[in-house]
Amino acid sequence: MVTSKYYPTVEAIEKASGVLEEILEPTPFQKNQNLSDIYGADVYLKREDLQMVRSYKIRGAYNKIRSIAPESMQNGIVCASAGNHAQGVAFSCSKLQIMGSIFMPVTTPKQKIEQVRMFGREYIEIILTGDTFDAANSAAIKYAKENDKTFIPPFDDPKVMEGQGTIGREILNQCKEKLDYIFVPIGGGGLASGLGSYIRQMSPETKIIGVEPGGAPCMKEAIKAGKVIKLEQIDKFVDGAAVQEAGALTYEVCKEVLDDIIVVPEGAVCTTIIQMYNKSAIVVEPAGALAAAALRFYADKIKGKKVACIVSGSNNDITRMEEIREKSLLYEGLKHYFIVNFPQKSGVIVSFIRDILGPTDDLVHIQYTKKTNKNSGPALVGIELASKDDFEPLLQRMDAQGLKYEYINENNQLFEILI
Repeated sequence: MVTSKYYPTVEAIEKASGVLEEILEPTPFQKNQNLSDIYGADVYLKREDLQMVRSYKIRGAYNKIRSIAPESMQNGIVCASAGNHAQGVAFSCSKLQIMGSIFMPVTTPKQKIEQVRMFGREYIEIILTGDTFDAANSAAIKYAKENDKTFIPPFDDPKVMEGQGTIGREILNQCKEKLDYIFVPIGGGGLASGLGSYIRQMSPETKIIGVEPGGAPCMKEAIKAGKVIKLEQIDKFVDGAAVQEAGALTYEVCKEVLDDIIVVPEGAVCTTIIQMYNKSAIVVEPAGALAAAALRFYADKIKGKKVACIVSGSNNDITRMEEIREKSLLYEGLKHYFIVNFPQKSGVIVSFIRDILGPTDDLVHIQYTKKTNKNSGPALVGIELASKDDFEPLLQRMDAQGLKYEYINENNQLFEILI
């Protein structure tokens, strides 16, 4: 039983569903055969990536905006977002014909900025400021106060939580049998607290598992500390969930409704993005892959169970795919970089390929300049393997040939400089 005074009630979420009927229909709840086969479970995907703004954020944004008094609404609204909340607010501004000022980090992918402009049209202005969501959020709150405009929080607001909670209502209406697990991504906690409240009240047997990116586990750290804390540094790769500080209200709810929080490395997220595209033709952004990526860390527990994953968004920039592939290969142990000290003589690279590489190994990167005034010189070498089990034999062959080398995958500072 949820005791927090902030949790959204079933009645409030039902009311939010009625408001959202003005603009959207329930998104599909689909069994994914590939994930089901991998984990020996019935795995279903709640396809919030198929929303008109390609993420669930429209639910909370529209529900909050529609709750504002008409006179305040006409004075204009303000929000801050790394992309998806901004698109929901922009769509709402255009739909309701009100003006909105949208603050976004300067690091926001170009694709998301362009989408915000498309949805908001002449009803919005975009203000790029700060390197993180939190910096943009602080600027937006200040601007709203100074200009007597209504601020639309991305997650830490009862109406926003109620709007996101409608996803839980839809899942229970669409699922014919009791769910054993629901995996839900966490940024600031609006989705997890809203959906979690509804599921906890209407299906208390279902375990609710929150999922955060390894580079920004703000909710897990808050629950561990017993209070909301601000992370000193975050990795912004999973931009839709890269939040330094969980919401004060969402924290109070999440600490009660969540059964567990899984922190997923960015590399595992990237592997899931690629798998979902290659196997199921589903395009997701990093935050959208979080829930499905967490399944590998719960594989033993979900076997034979009925599982739901929230696919929270698909606003992915195609120019990021090479970076996504690289991160996946590194995480899965399939790509390795070395600084190799080669003798300065003809044919040395040919010999390396012939004597060192295995039959399925691939030389994918080499940076080498011959210097005639020295007996040897360093080269940066990248090798892609067919299986992670091929790594130890590769090292054994390098040692057997007497090569002097430095493995740099685990040298973070050097790796960031060279790769």
